[in-house]
Amino acid sequence: MRRHIYRALGFIAVGLGAIGAVLPIMPTVPFLLLAVYFFARSSPQLEQKILDHPQWGPQVRDWRERRAISRRAKTMAIGAMATGAVVTYLTLGHPWYWISVAILVIAGSWIATRNE
Repeated sequence: MRRHIYRALGFIAVGLGAIGAVLPIMPTVPFLLLAVYFFARSSPQLEQKILDHPQWGPQVRDWRERRAISRRAKTMAIGAMATGAVVTYLTLGHPWYWISVAILVIAGSWIATRNE
């Protein structure tokens, strides 16, 4: 029963990661890290499939092995969050864009201070 729950949570995390791949304010790799965690407890084949993915696998492995984020990934993540904040400002305006700015400051600061 527990394996089925972990597998379902893994698929939900992959789905959220896929959404994050196209939305600028939502991350991808953190959800894939969650998916790998859940799949490690339910389906080693699915875990390996994420680790072997040509685009996302190296980032997941870097984090898993060294707790590191590449400079390019940091730049892309912070740039995407900044883009999301600008889009929020242009579409929703005050006071809603402050939520995007807060996410950018908090998450961006954390990302910027990780190992490379």
